[in-house]
Amino acid sequence: MSTGKQNPLAAAEAADRKRKIAIQVGVAAVLVALVAAIGIGIAVKKSGSDSENTATSAAQLPATGGSVTESGAVRIGNPDAKVKVRVVADLQCPACKQFEAANGEALAEAAANGTAVIEYQIISFLDRASSTQYSSRAANASFCVAKSDPSKYQGWLQTMFAKQPAEGTAGLSNEQLVQIATEAGYTDPAVATCINDKPYNDYITQVTQQTLSSGVKSTPSVFINGELNQSDAIFTENGLASVIADAAK
Repeated sequence: MSTGKQNPLAAAEAADRKRKIAIQVGVAAVLVALVAAIGIGIAVKKSGSDSENTATSAAQLPATGGSVTESGAVRIGNPDAKVKVRVVADLQCPACKQFEAANGEALAEAAANGTAVIEYQIISFLDRASSTQYSSRAANASFCVAKSDPSKYQGWLQTMFAKQPAEGTAGLSNEQLVQIATEAGYTDPAVATCINDKPYNDYITQVTQQTLSSGVKSTPSVFINGELNQSDAIFTENGLASVIADAAK
């Protein structure tokens, strides 16, 4: 994330709060018509107080340590690494599960030893494959855990794909998503609240549309230093290890 620019997750949260406040204000406006002038004064005062509290909480949001890029990708590893791997995936995508099973460990090792920085672009175009918009809910959970502690993110991702629900089902419940996060070490109650409240829904829609508009046609799409890798390596066990090593020379 570029220094001096607004944290993209903070911006998404602020937009979600503004949307909720707008809804609340709209409801309040109807009620105001039914109450006396004193009631109007109280409602206006409360609205102003809520706005001030929202601005304060947004300003106090903790930094994500550079874990989310301006394009909405979760970044793991040294951003100055010679090799940049960008993985575009949907957590409901079966082929993405195959990719993670084959290369998840290789990516974790490359990020840990400084060979590569890995950017996970999690999108939600497969909501139609579940009856509960699982892709969007899982993508929201991705941002929740990334904001909390990016160091545990790859372990969480591996578990999410290992427990991927079958297409056409209801998908994992929010309670199950919270449990997976907890098992991955995300015990902060704020993570569970984030998963249940889904503050990044609108942001996820925006990121998904922008990603697909950029030319991404399928998931997983894997880019090595900006170039799409279409080799068998992405589905070969540890296949990306040699690709990353070659790119680092």
